[in-house]
Amino acid sequence: MQGHGYAPPQPHRPSTGVLVLLRVIFVAVAILSIGFLAWVAPLRAAIVTRKRGDWWIFGGSLAVLGTSFALLATDNTDDFSTPKGSAGMIILLLNAAACAGYYLYADIRHYRPYPAGYPVPPAQGMTYGYPQPSSPYAATHPQMPATPLTAPAPNTPVPPPPLRRPAPARIDQVRAELDELSDYLRKHDGNHEGGR
Repeated sequence: MQGHGYAPPQPHRPSTGVLVLLRVIFVAVAILSIGFLAWVAPLRAAIVTRKRGDWWIFGGSLAVLGTSFALLATDNTDDFSTPKGSAGMIILLLNAAACAGYYLYADIRHYRPYPAGYPVPPAQGMTYGYPQPSSPYAATHPQMPATPLTAPAPNTPVPPPPLRRPAPARIDQVRAELDELSDYLRKHDGNHEGGR
């Protein structure tokens, strides 16, 4: 009656609506702030994925932001019309687009199911990541002949397919195990009561 225990908890995946809302918010923050808050999107991606590469990208976005601020600080005009001011604004806007795009890529990749988009089917005999003995109630399938099938002669009777006993439902197996356990407990309790 002892098992392998509980499976380790899987990371919680927010609902699709929440994910879409978060993606819209973080992309909007990066773009609508004209790039001044573009670093927020890669920070979110790095926190969610916990990958070293995403943390490097977050650091790179901060470095690019610092470079664009340095260029903008050297421009003394109101509309950033000097070459350094224009370069600072271009870098700032490109950084915003790159941060928003990378955030979408990393977030979608992180929350996507199995790489091909299909859930991973459980392996035969695997439950909660541990191998289990095969069930004696499992249905067996007869092997098909390797030779090609030909049509029988017109007067030859076709034999009916072999009858298969359907496997009992899981509830029957559980019921049998519980009956066995209750019998064991009755015998066990009977021994202790007689000794009193």
